[in-house]
Amino acid sequence: MLKLSDQEKQEIVRFVEAGRPLPEKYRFLLFDDKREVELVWNGKSNEVCNIVLPFQTIEQVDEPRAERPADTSRQMSLFDVDARGRQLKGWTNKLIWGDNKLILASLKNGPLREEIERQGGLKLIYIDPPFDVGADFSMDIAIGGDTFTKKPNILEEIAYRDTWGKGADSFIAMIYERLILMRDLLAEDGSIYVHCETRVNSLIRLAMDEVFGKGNLRSEITWMRTSSHNDATGRFGRVKDTIYFYAKSERAQLNTLYTEYSDEYITAEWRKLPSGRYYKAENMLDPQGRMAEFDFHGTKARWRTSLEKMEAMWDAPQTEVPNSHGRIKLGKDGKPIKRCRIMFLDEMPGVPLSDLWTDIKYLAGGAKESRNYPTQKPEALLERIIKASSNEGDLIADFFCGSGTTAAVAEKLGRKWIASDLGKFAIHTTRKRLIGVQRQLKADGRDYRAFEILNLGRYERQHYIGVNPDLREEEREQQLAAKEAAFLELILRAYQAEKTDGFTCFHGKRAGRLVAVGPVNLPVTRLFVEEIILECRKKHITRVDILGFEFEMGLFPNVLDEARAKGIDIAPKYIPAEVFDKRAVEKNQVVFHDVAAIEVKPIVKEGGKKRSATVAVQLTDFSVFYSQDSIAHAEEALKNKGSKIVVEKGQIVKVSKDKDGIVSREQLTRSWTDWIDYWSVDFDFENKREIIRVQNPETGETEEQWTGDYVFENEWQSFRTKKNRTLELTSVAHECKPGRCKIAVKVVDIFGNDTMTIVEVRV
Repeated sequence: MLKLSDQEKQEIVRFVEAGRPLPEKYRFLLFDDKREVELVWNGKSNEVCNIVLPFQTIEQVDEPRAERPADTSRQMSLFDVDARGRQLKGWTNKLIWGDNKLILASLKNGPLREEIERQGGLKLIYIDPPFDVGADFSMDIAIGGDTFTKKPNILEEIAYRDTWGKGADSFIAMIYERLILMRDLLAEDGSIYVHCETRVNSLIRLAMDEVFGKGNLRSEITWMRTSSHNDATGRFGRVKDTIYFYAKSERAQLNTLYTEYSDEYITAEWRKLPSGRYYKAENMLDPQGRMAEFDFHGTKARWRTSLEKMEAMWDAPQTEVPNSHGRIKLGKDGKPIKRCRIMFLDEMPGVPLSDLWTDIKYLAGGAKESRNYPTQKPEALLERIIKASSNEGDLIADFFCGSGTTAAVAEKLGRKWIASDLGKFAIHTTRKRLIGVQRQLKADGRDYRAFEILNLGRYERQHYIGVNPDLREEEREQQLAAKEAAFLELILRAYQAEKTDGFTCFHGKRAGRLVAVGPVNLPVTRLFVEEIILECRKKHITRVDILGFEFEMGLFPNVLDEARAKGIDIAPKYIPAEVFDKRAVEKNQVVFHDVAAIEVKPIVKEGGKKRSATVAVQLTDFSVFYSQDSIAHAEEALKNKGSKIVVEKGQIVKVSKDKDGIVSREQLTRSWTDWIDYWSVDFDFENKREIIRVQNPETGETEEQWTGDYVFENEWQSFRTKKNRTLELTSVAHECKPGRCKIAVKVVDIFGNDTMTIVEVRV
């Protein structure tokens, strides 16, 4: 306060008494923590999320095989495996579905941090965050010969709205908090690469300077992704992206990489021999003139290396270079010339890599590795980054994984990995891609590592609705209550249910069934359903509808079977996006569709004296009930000679209008199999308990708890690829022990939503 004049002190008092914010100048006058350059935005805070949520294992994949376990022992070189060939020990790669802010906080502060540190820490993070202002983040999905545009689900829309709802302010607030969490999670010798483009790279640069320190900027890499672009109206065409490479500390290492020499350089500097090899003679004189002068086989000069090393080149095996001795070039007089050291092009590593990358082309839609995923980057780009800033066996991460390029390249290069994304479609795309990588590595006789798909569980109440954390506790509670009330009123009205009171979990009632509404910005979790079951038992409730925008992966059918065993009929239903369309609600046009259903047929073959019994699974039906838009709305909105693909009550229909305004409909989903993108089988479900690690609030120690559920161990799968759109509908026959066993079957539809069923088989 000694720095302030009396007038400034009085001004501060007036502002405080009036409840107004202080002018910007006082931020620098009052506080010692001043930066020469700082990025400032509305609502800036250095506080970061410190929530710790347990990770729940939904699925484990380490057997992408059709043959018997006895025939597959490749993993034995890296890991201990059980009788079924599954990995028992060692790091298991992590594919995590959920909000990466909560994932990062839980990794940083939770029990999994210990496991990360045992692996040597997190050595590399690469992220390619969504930076396209105004993008709709839709996905194009192939249906027969047509393409259907899948809109983001509500959770994705909310995340994108929170990211870009206020433009640059909300984007930089989102990325800033996550960068702080990533910095704290990185090993001291770790590095981070952030991929961005022109519209946000200046913001990212300043944010990275603040979080990591501007002294830790190692490189600003320019990736020239294409040589031309069609967006050059009124400006120069955009042909490059920026990748910022920051180190956590001075301990971060960088492996030297090389690029190939240009044809122009080779032609100018190297000579071609009859054998096809290229060579040149390097100048061996001391450029500084400081070395001692000595005679070398008749040529006296200040050579730039010692006589011993020169003699070693003289005594080297003779080459095909004319007029030479060993690796020394000779003049016409038979004596060494000044440019005398013979070098061969095929022995040179290349040009040391610079920060201008022009040799990696943008991924074209028809490329073999393309997954038709927006913003997908070429594997060559990630291969370069991973090789530069990590070594084999290191742990790396990507928290905006998209189609899984980072994880796929990491697996091929022998790195351990963590990948996460908010979108189920991204998680599913990555799962298929990683299984393909495992299969290829196995075919090549190389090791591969298991990976598991994880969920975040037990969300705290304030995350259900989303409340401003800067408010005082009393104000937060008031805002929370107001938001909850408005949200519930909206959903109940759209569902045509009447509001009820006196319940902990239930919000309404319709046609003799109580209605529970899930959170607005998070999936319906296992804990949410368990609390409903508990209240049903206490109050003798037998029929319940649960409405949710999204349901936790792996939630069904176990939790529904548990409820059914207790005499409770639970019907989970998806809340459609149309619930926010006021006109649709008023016209009672909002359809809450059921969760998909699977039908399977076990095929059991009894064993004999010399052969074991086997069981295979045939997929016989898959029912879906989704809606996205409506046929009537499409017909009304279409212009002449236009067409639109819509989803209505589980059918995908192409609605077209010809030049005369005549409307026609073409159903694209002709069979139930058209909805299936992937299905897999666990032949011995309930073999592996789902264990979560939680911190005891009293002792502070980490404890293992069984959730009451089991991990789906993926033992066989069939899925469509870009090249092969066919699907096997009967699994391989799997050996099994006599007695009763439970088989789990998982189906993932073309939207990335998963459904599971369990059948009990007696052998």
